[in-house]
Amino acid sequence: MPELVLLRHGQSLWNQEGRFTGWTDIDLSEKGKEEARNAGRLLKAKGYSFDVAYTSVLKRAVRTLWIVQDEMDLMWIPVFPSWRLNERNYGALQGCNKKEMEGRYGAQMVHRWRRGYYEKPPAIELGDDRYPAKDPRYKTLKKSEIPLTESLKDTLERLLPLWQEKIAPDLAGGNRVFISAHGNTIRALVKHIESISDQGIENVEIPTGIPLVYQLDGKLRPLAHFYLHGQD
Repeated sequence: MPELVLLRHGQSLWNQEGRFTGWTDIDLSEKGKEEARNAGRLLKAKGYSFDVAYTSVLKRAVRTLWIVQDEMDLMWIPVFPSWRLNERNYGALQGCNKKEMEGRYGAQMVHRWRRGYYEKPPAIELGDDRYPAKDPRYKTLKKSEIPLTESLKDTLERLLPLWQEKIAPDLAGGNRVFISAHGNTIRALVKHIESISDQGIENVEIPTGIPLVYQLDGKLRPLAHFYLHGQD
């Protein structure tokens, strides 16, 4: 039975400060590092192991993966970093305080940007320092692949090629797969795996540092899914 474990990175420094992060490369807070350690210890204690891991190219997800691997003594397994697992690009909101943006645009609009499927935050300009084209980790991407802003729909669409070409074949081939990623890329994957409606996904929130386990059938449809807690 294919098994997939998804983990949103531990609390980041900007999570702690209540700021939109997106593609900005912000590290974990001390609480976030401890959340990652606890996740790794819990997975090991519950008897989980993995054959392959995937992560975004953002350090908060990469470091979460490293910590989990260390706690599970799985530093040796193959790891595939991909920009397709990056957090949703929040455009001009990146770096801004969420409460301040609610004051500027209204709480309802900010909620739609954060939770809606189709809504896109204001885009950044090409000359903005937050535009990632000059970042060496994206040097092989086409201009059309580097977003100025993204909806959750956009996030799912750029994630799907990785799922279809790499992750799904790994699962179908019997590999136990672990993914360290972000709130919105995990929401997008959950929507795809569970066939959640465009409206239904608005109510899905992914907590930091708590493993989400999917047990799948041969066609990678969910048989069961649950969060792993210490008391389970």
